Amino acid sequence: MFDQLDQIFVTALHWLVSFVPEMLRPLVTPLICISFILAVFPAFFSIITIFERKGIGRIQNRYGPNRVGIPFTNIRLAGFGQFLPDGLKMLTKEDIVPRAADKIVHFLAPVVMLIPVLLAYSVLPFGRNMTLADYDAGLLFFFAVGGAVELAVFMAGWSSRNKYSLLGAMRAIAQMVSYEIPLILSAVSVVMIVGSLNLTDIVAHQNHYTFGIAHWHVFTPWGFIGFVLFFIASLAESNRTPFDLPEAESEIIAGYFTEYSGFKFALFFLGEYLGMFAIIGLGITLFLGGWTAPFSFLTWIPSWIWFFGKLTAIIFVFIWIRATLPRLRMDQLMNFAWKFMLPLALINILVAGIWHYMVADWQRWLVCGALIAGAYVLLGRGLMENQKLGKRIYRYAE
Repeated sequence: MFDQLDQIFVTALHWLVSFVPEMLRPLVTPLICISFILAVFPAFFSIITIFERKGIGRIQNRYGPNRVGIPFTNIRLAGFGQFLPDGLKMLTKEDIVPRAADKIVHFLAPVVMLIPVLLAYSVLPFGRNMTLADYDAGLLFFFAVGGAVELAVFMAGWSSRNKYSLLGAMRAIAQMVSYEIPLILSAVSVVMIVGSLNLTDIVAHQNHYTFGIAHWHVFTPWGFIGFVLFFIASLAESNRTPFDLPEAESEIIAGYFTEYSGFKFALFFLGEYLGMFAIIGLGITLFLGGWTAPFSFLTWIPSWIWFFGKLTAIIFVFIWIRATLPRLRMDQLMNFAWKFMLPLALINILVAGIWHYMVADWQRWLVCGALIAGAYVLLGRGLMENQKLGKRIYRYAE
């Protein structure tokens, strides 16, 4: 029974394809999988936006959305239907394009933002036997299509013919390129240990248990620091707090999409959240065992529930960080990327190599842990050198 529940989507796919002529099945099967992705993740985006707004309101001791409930229900869920009028507003709002803008590039920018993000989902294993495109170089494909997002950001800023939009685009590209390097380097350590770029193989490498505990990469010194680096870099790549400088809402502009409105703005908003889901899914696959259970006695739970459970948990950590941390300055953001994260990611690759060739005993843990701790302390002190930080004083309004 549990195996049938685990493979319910695979079984449903085979059942649907059985109604299609044999010669058309190679074409129809990917279309059904794409339809699943287009249905599930935008719906997940709608739900998460409500939980984010209400969660941040609760954390900051203020009201979130509390008026629009779910229609035709007897249960009072005020605020949880807010995404419906928001979506209708975006669909019906007037699309304003600046007179001097390059209209073709201005129109294509949000499309170019969204398509690579959707392509990235094709290589993520959402569950056992649930990978749309099981490429041998799936990890390389993920990073390759993700590089097109920078192009979309530049297209949006340049085509608007607005100096503030262009400056916002340049600031966003500088941030994304700076943090993409430690993001990729943190994944290199996993590739070295597993010996494959195939994301399904990376999950299978972690699908083993010792004393009932999974062999997730995050449970090793190099995997833990790699996950921390990947997590921080994913915050910056997703333009999330405290790295949301490209679209700082406290300013009078909105970064590279200042001149966008209506459905085009909604596509940017959707693309950012779908990109965040995709990069979190990659982090789960690389370091948190993908769809595997943390303990052997929990393997009866369907694999896709584990994947989406981990995805939801990390998203709520993102929301928690947004509600509590202040925004960095631009110089702090760049210094942190180049003076701390990049050297630590390179050292972590060395530690992963040492871990691979040393005998599996306590000495391996001691050596690798000492190297990472020493690098963390030295790089942290170097980053904070000459920083004149006074004592923070909190005052309450009378």
